[in-house]
Amino acid sequence: MRIVIAPQSLKGSLTAAEAGQAIAHGVRRVYPSAEITIVPIADGGEGTVQALVDATRGRYVQREVTGPLGEPVTAIFGLLGDGQTAAIEMAACAGLPLVPPELRNPLITTTYGVGALILAALEERCTRLLIGIGGSATNDGGAGMAQALGAHLITTEGNEIARGGAALSTLAHIIPDTLDARLQTCTVEVACDVTNPLCGPTGASAIYGPQKGATADMVVALDAALAHYAHIIEQDLHQTIKDIAGAGAAGGMGAGLLTFLHAELRPGAQIVLEAVHLEDHIRTADLVITAEGQIDEQTAYGKSVGAVASLARRYQVPVLALAGSLGTNYQSIYELGIDAVIALPHRPLTLAYAMEHAAELVSDATDRALRLLQVGRILQGHQENITKWTK
Repeated sequence: MRIVIAPQSLKGSLTAAEAGQAIAHGVRRVYPSAEITIVPIADGGEGTVQALVDATRGRYVQREVTGPLGEPVTAIFGLLGDGQTAAIEMAACAGLPLVPPELRNPLITTTYGVGALILAALEERCTRLLIGIGGSATNDGGAGMAQALGAHLITTEGNEIARGGAALSTLAHIIPDTLDARLQTCTVEVACDVTNPLCGPTGASAIYGPQKGATADMVVALDAALAHYAHIIEQDLHQTIKDIAGAGAAGGMGAGLLTFLHAELRPGAQIVLEAVHLEDHIRTADLVITAEGQIDEQTAYGKSVGAVASLARRYQVPVLALAGSLGTNYQSIYELGIDAVIALPHRPLTLAYAMEHAAELVSDATDRALRLLQVGRILQGHQENITKWTK
């Protein structure tokens, strides 16, 4: 039996790779001779870089860059096993957790550090960038990133605009000719699972600004600043990005990546599954086992477990999903191609116990599920024999 194990991380307890090892331990209890392939996965959010590095046997690169408030921060990105692809999480240097709640102010937070990480990837001779843009503390439309990469965003006085979302209102001209020339040979894919435009009532500032510390007045100012930014981009670069789906992601970082890196915005799970070549493994599998912290009706929307199931369905491979908990209408995921769902707890447990003993719970749940699978095969064999005898 060939089994492909493709789990997400179980946040706070197991990385995707650790979850994969725990599942494999459970598999070997029931099928000692099974051929097992572990492929850690993610959905483009937290844990994506680690999953990609683990799945491709890559390595981490550490750099000191500018943080969201302008202070130095130590950030990492992943260099994947092919030696040409970098996986970067925006949150590593511009994430909300890097800003204390009392200091959160998207008028001044910057994406400059993201540009510095991209430069570091170019220094590693990467020609493909996979960028996750979730969890940002910023609302500057990626302007800081562009400046770090060499673009000039200048005021009417000919000075560089200041950093932060509010400074976009002072932008008069964009000079892109000085962008790092190595970007011209790069392919850039952005994990983006939202469709918000840059501006307006469903734009970056209105929807995501408040969670980054924006007051109602700040939201109005930030939205106007992004609208002005879009106008200058159209005027100087002849690109219309204001209403593109996803342009408003991560405080307008989607717009910045589209404008300056000619990026492609794609569902995060699809980017990850392609990067780890999961389809190549699934096409010859007998069974796929995946896992996620909670499975519910949202699993169908951009989550990697749903993407795994869709891929397996293409090759008519059954899918078993393990979950730390089952949420509202979790049964809806059966329509995605998941054949069975097993919750990890085998008795009432505290969250603290479950987190501490996660690996054991994963292995035990895998064991239970596969023994039920054995029963099903026995019953199927009996039914086939009965059919033969009655002919």
